[in-house]
Amino acid sequence: MKRIGSNGRGRLPQFFSFIFGITLLGIAGAMLSCSKPARPPKAAPSRPSDIRVEVRDGGPVVLTTSTAEFQILPSGFLQASLLKDGKRLTLDEPDVGSAGGSDSIVHEGKEFDFVPGFSQAKVLEGSGKLGRGKRVEIPGRPLAPAGMDIERTLVIEAYDDFPNIALVSTTYKNVGTTDFQVDQVWMQQHRFNAHEVKEHPYDMWSFQGSSYDWGKDDVQRLTRTSSQPNAMGETVKGGYGGGIPVVAFWTGSVGEAIGHVETVPLTLSMPVKVEKDGRVTASIAIPVNAELKPGETYSSPRSFVAVYSGDFYEPLRMWSSVLQKEGWEIPKPSNEAYNVSWCGWGYEFNVTPAQMLGTVPKLKELGIKWATLDDRWFDTYGDWNPRKDTFPGDSIKQMVDEFHRQGMLAQLWWLPLGVEDGQGKYESHKYAMSKVAEEHPDWLILDKDGKHARMTRNLATLCPAVPEVQSYYKQLTEKFIRDWGFDGSKLDNIYSVPKCYNPAHHHKSPQDSVNAMGEVYKTIFQTTRAIKPESVTQACPCGTPPSLAWLPFIDQAVTADPVGGAQVRRRIKMYKALLGPQAAVYGDHVELSEMTPLGHGDWSEHGSDFASTLGTGGVPGTKFVWPDPGPKFKPVNLTSEKEEHWKKWIGLYNEKMLSKGAFRDLYVYGYDSPEAYAIEKDGKMYYAFFTEAAKPFAGEVELRGLKPGSYRVLDYVNGKDLGTVQAEAGKAPKLKTEFSEHLLLEVSAK
Repeated sequence: MKRIGSNGRGRLPQFFSFIFGITLLGIAGAMLSCSKPARPPKAAPSRPSDIRVEVRDGGPVVLTTSTAEFQILPSGFLQASLLKDGKRLTLDEPDVGSAGGSDSIVHEGKEFDFVPGFSQAKVLEGSGKLGRGKRVEIPGRPLAPAGMDIERTLVIEAYDDFPNIALVSTTYKNVGTTDFQVDQVWMQQHRFNAHEVKEHPYDMWSFQGSSYDWGKDDVQRLTRTSSQPNAMGETVKGGYGGGIPVVAFWTGSVGEAIGHVETVPLTLSMPVKVEKDGRVTASIAIPVNAELKPGETYSSPRSFVAVYSGDFYEPLRMWSSVLQKEGWEIPKPSNEAYNVSWCGWGYEFNVTPAQMLGTVPKLKELGIKWATLDDRWFDTYGDWNPRKDTFPGDSIKQMVDEFHRQGMLAQLWWLPLGVEDGQGKYESHKYAMSKVAEEHPDWLILDKDGKHARMTRNLATLCPAVPEVQSYYKQLTEKFIRDWGFDGSKLDNIYSVPKCYNPAHHHKSPQDSVNAMGEVYKTIFQTTRAIKPESVTQACPCGTPPSLAWLPFIDQAVTADPVGGAQVRRRIKMYKALLGPQAAVYGDHVELSEMTPLGHGDWSEHGSDFASTLGTGGVPGTKFVWPDPGPKFKPVNLTSEKEEHWKKWIGLYNEKMLSKGAFRDLYVYGYDSPEAYAIEKDGKMYYAFFTEAAKPFAGEVELRGLKPGSYRVLDYVNGKDLGTVQAEAGKAPKLKTEFSEHLLLEVSAK
């Protein structure tokens, strides 16, 4: 199979030298062993799995679950099919005549595939945290000249409770007498064809979970020129990084996704590209750059392939469910996480206590519970002391006390792990030497050249794997929550951290800093909740998907600087899949629901689309300024006309509180028209339909998920009774309607 971005087999994609570097250790240290294979099977469960396994001497190996079929073909290509309505549905299209499989190795700059030894395959009962299943171990030898002393064992697992997913891992063993260089390994190499439009095999939608470019659509329809490296794990150029290690693809009939199911943010890439023949290639590339001594092995992380019906919601839900079985604990949001929030960012960097508190009468009038003190209230990143010019003395604590006296809650903006070291600046703020960097230079992450490694905003970075650093963030959290009285944190610009090469830290691998990032966020979250059980900890990966490193340590997700209403809706759906159907997901400032580029990376934010947040089950917010502070803040000034609109929608939200309802995955993004969402709450169904502003909708909408019976339909935004519909078994009722932009419905049994 031709690799992504290569000019032919055996050549490494150029972007890997940029992303990973020639001496990158990756995860090799954690994955090397003397001879022990990764995750040996445990004792078989008392009742055998219902999964059927067929092994043919010349291939294929076929695992058949209740809903899917997974085949390791004679070439080693892994093909996944959905079993539905008596059909085998798949996006996989193996390259005819290719000897390339789905898992290979790069040795001394050349790629080598392996010939599976099907006759020696072992079929075992699977067991462990995922329950009953089947495990097949297939040895293999390299498709290379004699004398290449490396052997591969490929393991494929399927589980009864997760019938749409197959897990794959590989172990490469040096069976020779000299060292063997492993540059990198490839896993889950797939070639997709939508099949539905013959001349456009790439005509499908995708979710790509990497965090590498602000504002990029993580949900997108593929085009003839689509190509994306999807580097994940450590910080990448621009300070981004982290991400959800899943790429998913779907048509109107079937979807397929690949990724990994480790609970730490491994540094790797999941490149996606539309090739010259129109097919879509996707894979996982893992940098290793290690010498295997005789008898040593390299064991890969566990990758997965999943097949499903629907859009990105289903594979993300399955991926999250697997990780939760593996120990990834998702906390239940606090009750306060569902309340409307106002943010002082409308006043930008130089907000004062007077401006913050001046909005209180309007906040109370509108029914807003939270007030957030945003960016640049502090002196230096890392020390986090109040600025003397805007928050002198103990004015920050006095401000919080006053919010509390007014019956409101207060949240504080800050950015963990980044510290000023006297180099560079952000916006108008020139970096000084922070006290923590001056007193504890040994805490800093160093790059391969021994220099301070940079994270987002070009800040130096404290190493989260250092115990003293974790303790420092516990102390900071106690200061903010206990001493100053804040009720939670808005952790912003949260992506990843660089790899750490500081010899003073004695890391087993430079990846240790990336893996340990979650420990700092766990410390912040648990410390906050211990002091105030109804607190809210929010993390914002501005403009990108989140990272699995810190995702389990928040009360409230956020759509993270969405570029327009469409991103608001898609990201709320993404978080409902990852964190559960009743997750608290902040739709971010409603002003972000409509944006106009001004050039040089600047935008005019002037949106008023509350429907995209309310209708999808999100938590609304705003950053208006009031009273009118002058022309500089005109785009976000709460005029009398805007106030009427704000009051109506915030009132609707507080009345319905759909964010506490159960998100129902009933519609397929990109294929159901108009775009639709469903929430079930208090025995009623709530539907939200959206269309482009310039394209009003006229026709029928389906009201899916209703049990047989008669239902009353209400346009609850406009208080308009739309009559009744009759639901029958296996058939969703249709409602004839016309609307522009959005239609929000409440459907209740008569």
